[in-house]
This record gives sequence, C-alpha cells and structure tokens, in this order.
Amino acid sequence: MSKTEDAAAPISFDQFLAVDIRVGMIVDVQPFPEARKPALKLVIDFGAELGRRKSSAQITELYTIEQLIGRQVIAVVNFPPRQIGPFRSEVLTLGLPGEEGAVVLVEPERPVPNGARLF
Repeated sequence: MSKTEDAAAPISFDQFLAVDIRVGMIVDVQPFPEARKPALKLVIDFGAELGRRKSSAQITELYTIEQLIGRQVIAVVNFPPRQIGPFRSEVLTLGLPGEEGAVVLVEPERPVPNGARLF
C-alpha cells in the first residue's frame, strides 16, 4: 500500500477524538545543534491544565527564534514522549510542507486561549 493510500484510510470519529490536538504559545526557543536535521527546541505553554511542554521542530528554514516567541501553534499533546538525541520531545508540533518542502507551522487564524482543544 502506498503512502497516499495509507493517508486516506478511513478512521472512526472516536479514533479522531482520541488524538488530543491543542493550541499553545511558544515561550522559549533554543538552537538544537545535536539534531540530525536542522531543528529548534521549543517550549510551548498550553495553559493551566497542561502547562509547558517541550518539542523539537524542523522549522529553521522559514522561522527565526525571534519570529517564534509569542506565536501560537497547534500540537498533538497525547503522543508518548520521544527521545531525539539528548532532547526529550513531549508534544508533536504540527506543520505542513510548503512548495519547497520547508515546514510551515499550523496555527490558529486568530488568537484563542492556550490549551484550547481542536474538535
């Protein structure tokens, strides 16, 4: 089965609801020179319920550290943590490939409360 076929495989609504997708604000960004591919280490504030979580993101082509601080992003918050070299990534920050393949962050169209859940 090809990647396209896998991506289009139907899932139930309950399976979709099991994926906890939330909005958070990037409050800290650090270089990640140990990563195999150029990446940044993010600290994202998901509000009082979830608090701050860490994420590694390959977003260096389109974003500078200064552009990221204070930006709201969308992330999956209930995947298990993933060890990426010396860094433990706790959430999956969502992005889409742009025309040249560089990752474009998924973000809300206007500000919403940190921790708001996508449904």
